[in-house]
Formats: sequence, C-alpha cells, structure tokens
Amino acid sequence: MLSLRVAGVGVLFTLPIAFALAYVLARGQFHGKSLLSAIIMLPLVMPPVVTGLILLNLFGPFGPVGQWLAQFGIVLGFRWTGAALAAGLVALPLIVRPMRMALENVDPRLHEALKVAGHNRWQRLLILDLPLAVPGIAAGMVLGFAKAMGEFGATITFVANIPGETQTLSLAIFSALQSPGTEVLVWTMVAISLGISVVAVVVSETLVERFSSRQNRGVVSRA
Repeated sequence: MLSLRVAGVGVLFTLPIAFALAYVLARGQFHGKSLLSAIIMLPLVMPPVVTGLILLNLFGPFGPVGQWLAQFGIVLGFRWTGAALAAGLVALPLIVRPMRMALENVDPRLHEALKVAGHNRWQRLLILDLPLAVPGIAAGMVLGFAKAMGEFGATITFVANIPGETQTLSLAIFSALQSPGTEVLVWTMVAISLGISVVAVVVSETLVERFSSRQNRGVVSRA
C-alpha cells in the first residue's frame, strides 16, 4: 500500500509538470530546446543514486529548498512524501515522452483552422490538443507509475529505507535479501513487481497503438 501511495502521488504530482514540458517541447521553437529535452531525459540515464543525492542536498533537512519548505510544515527528507518526489522525478522522462509524441502528431492544419476561427492558444489547447493527447497522457501515466513503483536508488539515497515510512516494494525486496530464510517472500514480491511492469508496458503499448491507428484513420479520411 505504501508503494501504491508513493507511486500514485508521485505520478499525480508530476503529471501537470510533465504535460507543460511536453507542450513546450512539442509546440515551442526556441534556442535551448535540445538542452531542455536533454535535461528532462537526465533522470532516465543518470545513475539513480546521483538523482537521490541531488534531491537530498536540495530538499533534505539541511538543503536550501528543504529548509524553506520546513517553514510551511512541509518535510520531504526521510518521509514518504520525499519518496514520492524521488519516484515522480525518476518517472518524469517516461511521462513526458508519450505526451510529446501525441502532441507532435496533431495536424498543424487543425491548429491553423482554429486560429483563423478566432480561437487563442489556450482555447486550442483545450479544444484540440488535450482531447487528442489523451492516449499519450494515459500511456505516460501508466509507464510513469510502473517506473515509480520500481524506483530504488534515488529513494534509498534521499529518504533511506525506513519500514512503514519510506520502504517501498523495491526496498522491501532489498531488505528481505539481507535476511536468511526469506526466499518465498522475496520471490513473491518479485512476482508482484514483474506483474505490475508487464501490465504497464502492455497497457501503454495498446494505448499508443490505438492512438496511432486513430491518427492514421484521420489522415486517410481527410485525404
């Protein structure tokens, strides 16, 4: 249940930020676009321990952001909320990418038609982009949730491995491996983890395929 809460909160917190970044990358033309895209992808390729160390130094009890948030009663270091932050950050690239692809696949001529009709950028976002990007948003959420559920390195570095507070499924497997006679427990948790991962990938691929099919049908009908 703790793992579900950490992954769920992490993904929900990251979702609006991920969509904003995906929209900027899909629609914007500006200097540094490639750099921004690379920074977003960093948590995916950077060692998770490095991500956790950066979070600890920024959001930990002695970090500048952590000390500032503490004034409002928000504590992230060595709390489940910090685990959710770490999980959401590591999952960010996997959430952004399907959204960006969905937005980039929207026909620019539809935007031009709505613009001529007098709709501003925000109206076009609500009328056109969001409905067509729903499969990409859903696929990103599913993949991000699976990634957040399996997060290990950043979590243990940032919030440690505290039973009942920050010990997620991955950390519980790690802890069980340190104790003798826990083979059944370990493999049970491994099976749960594998099941979640397989379901997430299948659902994500199905959503992307349906989105691509719908886009192709739209192109054919317009032709």
